[in-house]
Amino acid sequence: MGLTKSEIFNDRQNKLASMMKALGHPARIAIIQQLVKAQACVCGDLVEELGLAQATISQHLKELKNAGLIKGTIEGTSVCYCIDPKVWNQYRTAFDAFFVSYVNKDECC
Repeated sequence: MGLTKSEIFNDRQNKLASMMKALGHPARIAIIQQLVKAQACVCGDLVEELGLAQATISQHLKELKNAGLIKGTIEGTSVCYCIDPKVWNQYRTAFDAFFVSYVNKDECC
């Protein structure tokens, strides 16, 4: 894999790319959608709902947790995951600012 040369981009560009990368897999989107719908889930619930292997779900949960989008609390022998509202709002603000910067001018290319 080649180098990304992230040092040539500004902090906002690197942060936004990192945020998008965290959501850059359809399984992670499905996990987030399920967490939004259910408010909280354990890994086994996600395995049952999404039909993916437990190891696959666990790996994607780890990526989402590393990105800060979700948090987990230990309940007995399970971890219950939910959306971290503070980080969720940071993502919303960053994506809104990115997408609102485009102004349609009827003529293109």
